[in-house]
Amino acid sequence: MSENLAKSSLPPGLLPGPLVRSLIFSLDFFLIITALYHLKPAARSLLIEALGADSLPYVWIGSAVALLITVAFYRKLLQRFGRVRVVLASCLFFVATLVAFRVLAATHAAWVAVAFYIYVDIFGVVLAEQFWSLADGTYRSEEGRHWYGLLGTGGLVGGVAGGLLAAFLIRYTPLQTPDLMLVAATFVGLVYALTVAMQRQGLLRRTGDSGADVAMHAGGWRLIAGSRYLLLIAAALLLAQAISPLVEYQFLHIVEAAYPEREARTAALSLFFSVMGGVSIAVNLMLTPLILNYLGVLAGLLVQPLALAGATGGFMLHPTLIPAAIMKISDRGLAYSINRAAKELLYIPVEPMAMYQAKAWIDMFGYRLFKAMGSLIIIVVSQWTLSGSSVVDLGWVALAGCLVWTWVLVTLNREYQGLIARAAA
Repeated sequence: MSENLAKSSLPPGLLPGPLVRSLIFSLDFFLIITALYHLKPAARSLLIEALGADSLPYVWIGSAVALLITVAFYRKLLQRFGRVRVVLASCLFFVATLVAFRVLAATHAAWVAVAFYIYVDIFGVVLAEQFWSLADGTYRSEEGRHWYGLLGTGGLVGGVAGGLLAAFLIRYTPLQTPDLMLVAATFVGLVYALTVAMQRQGLLRRTGDSGADVAMHAGGWRLIAGSRYLLLIAAALLLAQAISPLVEYQFLHIVEAAYPEREARTAALSLFFSVMGGVSIAVNLMLTPLILNYLGVLAGLLVQPLALAGATGGFMLHPTLIPAAIMKISDRGLAYSINRAAKELLYIPVEPMAMYQAKAWIDMFGYRLFKAMGSLIIIVVSQWTLSGSSVVDLGWVALAGCLVWTWVLVTLNREYQGLIARAAA
């Protein structure tokens, strides 16, 4: 199939310009995230219906293990078959399995809800990884710096659109929560068709399919451990990842109490994800440039832990839906906007190959391990809490984590400024 696609590609002189190409990539990311934001509220709502929010930390540990296995297997597939073939095959696989999950959902079995939740985590990681791998194989470094913002915006808009569409379908059509699986399958089918069209038009220059990125993962941890600066970056990013499950657990517990009926809960979660995406876009457009340009990297990095600490304190005083939603947006909404932009600046003083190795390990392995660690903290606090209100008690753990996180960021900024000064000397 790849040979036929190659023959039908346009000559280099007729390839779309960088703006058109970036808009097409942005549309691809939009479709991926739109599909994901049909599945995320459905997966959470179905799991709460089947086992309750108390099951979440156990499911998250299972998800972390499944993701580590999946990533290792996925990397071997990339090494053997190349990016484009794996992307196309993955799209067909996800379409088929989403249809299968819709059929299984009719059984109302608890194991289906657990399996589907883990599946959605894998879905999001794999499709996002595939998208950026295609982009990395297409854009040169200087092009990426110029156009990746537009590509990322497609994903943010997809989050808003996906949440709004899912909420609309649940509230105003006969569709129910499991039917969102079929809607998502439709969007994945569109991703498949668009990827084929991009390949035929010569937009996917397959570079680096030899699997070199697989090897980069292997030495990532040793590289990080041997560099104080990279170790501080990893500590800052992974602390955030360990705290995130605490926030999610508290938020979904409140959602469970506020929306006992499944369809209302799914619609509320869908609308919430859309609002959170809108906040991320607004912060990206209005606050991120101002803070980073006038206050510096440290200020950009401190926004998330300080905002999260304040929101967590507010939730502990009033553990209701609105404070819980604000706390959740302070965590993920800022992580997807200003924190993401600021953390990329931290990698500027790092030699490119070392940067790729460190980022690969943190993004694909470190995040899963520390999410599992956060889940273990939830289990311990839930078992040993003295007040009988583990949801609120977890706020103290989150506050302590934000304090350590802030200290790491201040220390990291001193290292960052020193590296920048030495590079400029």
